[in-house]
Amino acid sequence: MTTAPSLKPLRIANHLGPEISAVLAAHPSAPEVVDFYKGHPVWDLPDGIDALVTGAHLWKGAPEGVSIPKSLRWVQSVSAGVETYPPSLLADRVVTCGRGLTAVPIAEYVLSAIVHDRKPFAPLVVQDSGWGSFKEGDGLPLLAGQTVGLVGFGAINQEVAKRARAFDMRVLATRRGAWSGASGGVEPRPDAAAVAAESDYLVVAVPSTPQTRGMIGAELFAAAREGLHLINVARGALVDQEALLQALKSGRLRRATLDVTDPEPLPDGHPLYHHPAVTITPHISWKDGNGMAPFKDQLLRNLDAWLAGGRDMINRVDPERGY
Repeated sequence: MTTAPSLKPLRIANHLGPEISAVLAAHPSAPEVVDFYKGHPVWDLPDGIDALVTGAHLWKGAPEGVSIPKSLRWVQSVSAGVETYPPSLLADRVVTCGRGLTAVPIAEYVLSAIVHDRKPFAPLVVQDSGWGSFKEGDGLPLLAGQTVGLVGFGAINQEVAKRARAFDMRVLATRRGAWSGASGGVEPRPDAAAVAAESDYLVVAVPSTPQTRGMIGAELFAAAREGLHLINVARGALVDQEALLQALKSGRLRRATLDVTDPEPLPDGHPLYHHPAVTITPHISWKDGNGMAPFKDQLLRNLDAWLAGGRDMINRVDPERGY
């Protein structure tokens, strides 16, 4: 098991660039920062490091059986998900992640997708006195009264729920853990299929684990309310994309907004690219223009906690659960 931190300066390897190196180097504990973000594979870690600052996206394609220095006691990931890390990196050490850091921008992406779906301005823009294509009786449907279903009720979908409720939308949710009473007007449901059966919009925000991969598939689509709009801001592997195409073809699904796909990017010519009812964005829902500021705050908080014995570190990962 992980031992308590010593009093000697930490030796920290950093994969995330000079901005993070500068933040670490300025810490009062004066850690030794090993810049390790160019020129070699990220898994070729230097010996003697105590801590590693990295991102899951950098480890795609890592070979099996990666050797991890025995000295490594703490891994801080900028990513919320840890599914692309080799098991050897996660085992027998403290791992903390970026869970919740991007919940607000992702929630705003979700609400933007819903607003755009209900109130598409582009077809109604007028450029002359003829009032464009607007016809008497046309209008922009309300968000109020629509039902948003949430698959997962962690930080992201909690922020989605707040915003949906502000628009007077009904909110249903399912989660893996037990519910502890009512949560801001959110109605609990036992599983994703039960949520989909009552929803106009279904927002997927759960970790990618062996238990969740492919969970949004033919069985769920068969149970869904006809005309459902699927919004996936989690991981592409959660959705069975062939089943998605069939559900769109049958009309069971009306639309899909995908910020993630499997793989990323999809190969040229993939049928989802040009499907008239599918919108794909390049995994950007989490980006808000604030750079690394929220992550830097968490990194320094966890570094302080580690030096104090490690008890108060936030966003610890449970390797058994996969998040």
